[in-house]
Amino acid sequence: MPRLRVLAGPSFDKLVPISANSDVPVDVSSDAFEGKVAVYIKGFADPRGHIGDSPYFEQEERRGMTWSIQVQGRFLRACSADDVLFGNTFARPLKLPWGFGAALKFMQYVDPTLEQDLASKTQPWALSPLIATMPYLEHRRIAQGAETPPFPPQTPVRDEVAQLRRTDGDGEAKADVRPGKRRSHFQNAARRKEVIFGPEDLITADFCYDYLRFSPNGVDLRLPGGLSIDMMKYWDGQPVRFVCCERVCPGSAEPWGRVFWCVVIEQAEDEQAGSEKEHGDSD
Repeated sequence: MPRLRVLAGPSFDKLVPISANSDVPVDVSSDAFEGKVAVYIKGFADPRGHIGDSPYFEQEERRGMTWSIQVQGRFLRACSADDVLFGNTFARPLKLPWGFGAALKFMQYVDPTLEQDLASKTQPWALSPLIATMPYLEHRRIAQGAETPPFPPQTPVRDEVAQLRRTDGDGEAKADVRPGKRRSHFQNAARRKEVIFGPEDLITADFCYDYLRFSPNGVDLRLPGGLSIDMMKYWDGQPVRFVCCERVCPGSAEPWGRVFWCVVIEQAEDEQAGSEKEHGDSD
């Protein structure tokens, strides 16, 4: 099992290391977004081989979760909630595993708003509107320059969007999302387009699930029905990117737009050097 490291930043070319399970966030800042990112991975072995854990996974609200990507921040210019996407993007084609069809059906069951081209021969991707795909999303209105709450939060991120606003032909009004129904409410694209994120909208979100299991021996994808896929058998070493980005216009040559922030899991540098040496020796 190659050792892994986690990076985060406002774009693919401005990444810095982030220590998983440390409660120490990385600042991400650009002219489009400013905020912080934190990462938690149960059973994760860092580049030195140290296996870390976090009290995050012992909290009652997160029992059973195995990984979490958390973000707190605000968009510095107006963005439609329909155009702010979150998911995975890749720099080159994937070696798709046996059972991929079942995995995809599971992903689309969990998130009906998911759009994807993971079989792409150029740049595979799988993206959903952030407002509909995040398992937990907390929104609050803040004044320009106001102090933001502590991050990472001491208690798990809640699902709270009571202060969310929408715009329509009659002006601005409350989004009127029923408690606990945010994800199903925003499966509707028209409703997403009515919500505009801007500098006064502070978003704190937790993308957490249990279907990936990390250990010193590898990474397993666990699906309902007892299906388990050893992902390391199919990984060619390319970085795995979790990306918040802008939706592209129809007909665009690029599959995704500007990146607001991203988290990347990749081989540690010494592992990359060893892999490159092996390929060189085999030529």
